[in-house]
Formats: sequence, C-alpha cells, structure tokens
Amino acid sequence: MPRAPIGLFIFATGESAIPDILVEGKEVTRRFSQGGSDIYALQPALFEIGAGDQIALLGRSGSGKSTLLHLIAGLDTPTSGLLRWPALGPHDALRPGFVGIVFQAPSLIPTLNVVENIEVPLRIAGNISSPKTRALAALESLGLADIADKVPDELSGGQAQRVALARAIAPKPRLILADEPTGQLDQSIARQTVDALLNSLEGSDAALLVATHDPSVARRMKTTWLMDHGRLQLTAMAEST
Repeated sequence: MPRAPIGLFIFATGESAIPDILVEGKEVTRRFSQGGSDIYALQPALFEIGAGDQIALLGRSGSGKSTLLHLIAGLDTPTSGLLRWPALGPHDALRPGFVGIVFQAPSLIPTLNVVENIEVPLRIAGNISSPKTRALAALESLGLADIADKVPDELSGGQAQRVALARAIAPKPRLILADEPTGQLDQSIARQTVDALLNSLEGSDAALLVATHDPSVARRMKTTWLMDHGRLQLTAMAEST
C-alpha cells in the first residue's frame, strides 16, 4: 500500500471488530489556504456513527457543517487525522449503495424528469431490480407522486429539494447524510419531509445525519452534535417530539 502523506491517515477498508460502526473519525481536520493563511473549516474532531443512529448536526451557516458532511460522505479528504467506514467498505464503494446524500442545492439533472432523476443512483448501483418502481415508491413517501413526469425547471424550490431527498432514500442506503434538507420548505412541509425521512429508516439499521440550523428539526433526532466555528461538540441524547 502506498504511504499516506505525513499527517494524513485514512483507512477505508471493510475490516472491523465492530461491524455496527459505519463511520469513525479520530482527530479529523480540514484546512484550507486563503490569502496565504490557513483556515480550519474543521478543527480536530472525534466522532462515531453507528447503525441506527439519528443525529442532528446543529450550527449556524458557515460553521463547518457542510465540510464535515462532505468528509463523512467521502467527497472530500481530511487534511489530517483518521477517517474510515468500518461497516461500509472501501472509500470508492460508498456511493450510491451505502451512502445517500442530500445536498443544500437539489442538483437535479435538468434533461431528466423527476422519476428519471431518482432512478439515476439506482441504476448506477447496478444491483437493484425494478428501479422505476423503487423511484416511484420514494416519491409516494414524500407526497410527490403527481410530479413524477415533470422536469426540474417545472418544480418549485421546495419540490426540487424533496425530489433530491427521494433520490437519496430510494437506494435504501445504510447511511443518509442530509445538508439543510428543510431549508427551502415552509414549516408544515418541513415537518412532513422529516417525517418521511424518519419513516424511511423504520425496520432498518440505517443511520441518519442531518445538518441543520433549525432547532425544531434537531429535536426530532435522537442525538445532537453542535458545530461552531469548525469545532464539533458531541452532546447527550435529545428527546424526540
């Protein structure tokens, strides 16, 4: 195996004595250079996500929540520390089968209609039968069955965000990472969306990490992590409402 750069140690093998640990981070940092200075988007962080966890990552915009989610998703590389996915397998096999991602922007493919957009990760995974049926079921769970044939330009911002959520949950991944999934939704639709997200996990050991600045969303999760100026603080269990 090639030697890792000094200060950077990433282990992404599937071998683990604790197979229920989906993600493990030890002293993980992310540093960017700007104007000749180093800026830490993530200060040294220690965290763990286990099967069945439901975690709210609560913090203001710009606090580092998206940076942490991108690292956990394997979309970005830490500057230093150890980051691995013991129960999910190698880094290059995380998506779309094991990790589902909802970005702040919906990122839908403009030339495909709604159901075709949701089918994309199902077809990439390659081992899912009847991808269109699975895609339609995901839409139904979010109350979006009536827009299946629309293209992204015909959707409102809230509809597009919920379609992106349907796309993330359709493959039934073991870990769902959602970055401000209710940021463009009114209070009633936001609650329905969180309901659908939590319902999608029932009967499985899938874990959920939701980045939000909305305390009402955070209260729906079992655990809350706080992010402030790149510093991650793990807190006690929260009461769901």
